[in-house]
This record gives sequence, C-alpha cells and structure tokens, in this order.
Amino acid sequence: MVPMRQARAPVGARSIAQATETGGSLHGCCIRAIAKRHRRGDTGAEGWTGACNRRRGLMTVSSIAGEDITRNMAVPDTAEPQAVFRDDSGTLAVALAGSWSADRAPRVESLAAEIGERVAKANRARLDLSSVERLDTLGAYVLNRVKHERESGGASVEIVSRRPEHGVLLSEVTVHDREADHAGPPFRVVDVLVRIGAAVIRFGRDMVAGSMFLGEVVVGSASVVVGPRKFRGPSMVNQIELIAFNGAPIIMLISFLVGCIVAQQGIFQLQQFGATAFVVNLTGILILRELAVLLTSIMIAGRSGSAITAEIGSMKMREEIDALRVMGLDPIEVLVVPRILALIVSLPILTFISAMSGLTGAALVSWLYGGIGIDTFLARLQSVITWKHFAVGLVKAPFMAFVIGLIASMEGLAVKGSAESLGRQVTASVVKAIFMVIVVDALFAMFFSSIAF
Repeated sequence: MVPMRQARAPVGARSIAQATETGGSLHGCCIRAIAKRHRRGDTGAEGWTGACNRRRGLMTVSSIAGEDITRNMAVPDTAEPQAVFRDDSGTLAVALAGSWSADRAPRVESLAAEIGERVAKANRARLDLSSVERLDTLGAYVLNRVKHERESGGASVEIVSRRPEHGVLLSEVTVHDREADHAGPPFRVVDVLVRIGAAVIRFGRDMVAGSMFLGEVVVGSASVVVGPRKFRGPSMVNQIELIAFNGAPIIMLISFLVGCIVAQQGIFQLQQFGATAFVVNLTGILILRELAVLLTSIMIAGRSGSAITAEIGSMKMREEIDALRVMGLDPIEVLVVPRILALIVSLPILTFISAMSGLTGAALVSWLYGGIGIDTFLARLQSVITWKHFAVGLVKAPFMAFVIGLIASMEGLAVKGSAESLGRQVTASVVKAIFMVIVVDALFAMFFSSIAF
C-alpha cells in the first residue's frame, strides 16, 4: 500500500495565504501582483498587505492551482453606505462613504440611527460627506433629520462636504424642513388685524374698480343708444335664451320646493294659535315681495353670472379681447352691454315664474296639511295681496340683474392668462354677485318700508 502524501499548496497560493494572514483581506489587484511576482521567483509576502490602496471589502479565494490563480471572488459593494467613527479632540468625527440613496434605504436608516445614538453621547459631531459617492433626497433628508433631532436635544452637529452638489441638496432639504416646522404659526392678534386690513384694502380697490367699470358700461350703453347700428340684437336674443329659457326649469323647481317648505312651517306654527288661514297671507306676501326675486337672483348669479365670467375670461385668455380692440371694436359694446341687457330683460320674467311656482307649492301644501282648499286659497290670496306686493318683486329684479351682469363682466375682464386665474375670478364673481344681491334686496326693503309701500 502506497502511503498518501499530503498535497502541498503551490508557492503562489502560499504567498497569498501569508499575505492574507499578515494583512487581512486582499483585492484582485493584490492577488494579481502576488502571482506576477511569483512568476519572477519572488515568493515573499512581506509588504503586500499595504500594496493595495483599493482595499475596501473582503475577498475570497476559492481555488489556486499551480502558477494559474483561478479565483471566484465576491465583488466588494463599494456603493454600500458606510460610516467610520473616530474621536477628534472631543468631537465625534463621522466619515461617510458609499451610496446614501433610496435604493439603500434600510442600511441608510440603520446607520442614521447609530449616528444619532453616538452623537447623543458625544454632544458634538461632524459628519464628513466627502467620500460619499451618491447622495439623493432620501439620504439628505435622513442626515438632516439626524441633525435636527440631535440639535433639538442640545447637541451640536455639523455637516461638511467637498462636493457643492451635496451642499445644495442639503440646503434645499433644510429649507423645506424649516417651512414644514413653521407651517402652523401661533395665533396672534396682530395677524388678525393684518388680515382685516388687507381685506379692507381689497374691498376698497374692488369698489374703485367697480365704479370705473360702471362708468365704462354707461358710456358703452350711451353709445349704443346714440348709434343703434352698434347694438347687436342677435347676441342679446341668444343670451336671453340661455338665461331665461334654459334657466326656467331649475327656477320653477327651486321656487316650488321653497313655497312648500314655507307653507308647511307656517301651518305648523299658526295651528298653535288657531290661525291656520293666515298662512295664505304669510306665503303670498313673503314670496311675492322677497323670496321669488331673491331666489331667482341668487340662482342666476350662480348659473348665468359664472357662465358670463367664464366666457369673457376664456376670450381674455385667448387674446380675443385684444383682437377686438385691434379691429377697432369696443369690448364693452360687443360683449358686456348685450349680456347686461339680456339679464335685465330675463330676470323679471324669471321672477314672475318663480313667484307663480312658489304660490303653487304653498297652495298644494296648504290643501294637504292645513285643510285649505285651492279655491279658498285663491280667494283669500286675491283679498289679501294687492298689486303693490306684486310690483315690489318686479321692481327689484332689473337692478339685481344689472348688478349681476356688471360684476360678472368685470371679473371676466380681470382674468389673466392662466386657468388658475379663470377659476379664481369665476369664484369671486359668484360670491360677490350673491353678496351684492342680498345687499340690494336689503336696501330696497328698507326703502319700501320707509315709504310704506
């Protein structure tokens, strides 16, 4: 039996083993250098541990045979986030390296937690980003968060880097973080007063602009009266169709429902005093004098007023208004006057329709809940309601229509060149029109009350 001899590793392999024992891990460049030196007959391993400047990770050598070094090595992940801690005269110096990006989020978070713990113990720290290969928003945010948390705890944290792009990204993240911190400022009386003052200034500017626009509309209307050929009748007829004819169904429905509600509540309250029959007086006067014209004006302000603002605003955005001026046409005469006249004609018609619908709903509810027949309701309505009550609502309608048209046209011409401006002006048109309609109604109510009409 022939004894087995223990296989001896080749000289090159022994050199690599010796170098690894003396210096830890080697990279591919070190292994190649050892093999090359072995071919020349130099098998020493001394000094090879510091020969490689690229030593950043662990190298594994699976097999080395003869003069040929066959290796199966795990390539070091140079992009893996790293943090090296050292004490620098009482200051914790943290050298960061690798890729501090979103694709390394778990490792970045773990290192950030470790950095935060060590900074809390040292109270003073300096984070050096000079060796960081890649830094994105996530890495900058995590580092800024660590800095913010530790500084709020009393520690001093400084972030330094030789790369200007790192500084720009960190500064941007810091700005946004500061804005988020100040998102909810404390309540102060001065801020309320400032807002009130700004609102008053805006109201004053709106009043001045409205007065100037009113003058332009008056001048445009006068020019149309002086020169009837300038008047665009088809445009006015089209607007009357859009406002009155198309808007009549919704006005009838709303007025009918409101008349039903007013009559129902009136019956329930008047039954306690045995005065159910007076619900006819209540509903008739209230609908004819106030509710019919007020509901109609509010609906027209929301429906037609917003449409007018959107139409004129869209023309302003597409520079069609400027094209009219270039052609020698006045936009007030072409666009504003026909729409205002259409509103003045349409609103009294819709007010009459609204009044009749409201009275119909009131009569139906009085018959169902109050036991008041339709004939009785009509007879009592004729005896209580005079032409004055009917005229009050119709007198208010043209003035409210003029206010709605004036505000809608003014806000449409105030649109800038963006869709955001268009939406903002449409909203302002509806809000201002409804507000002014209620103000005009209140003024008329006080006026008619003062003259006992």
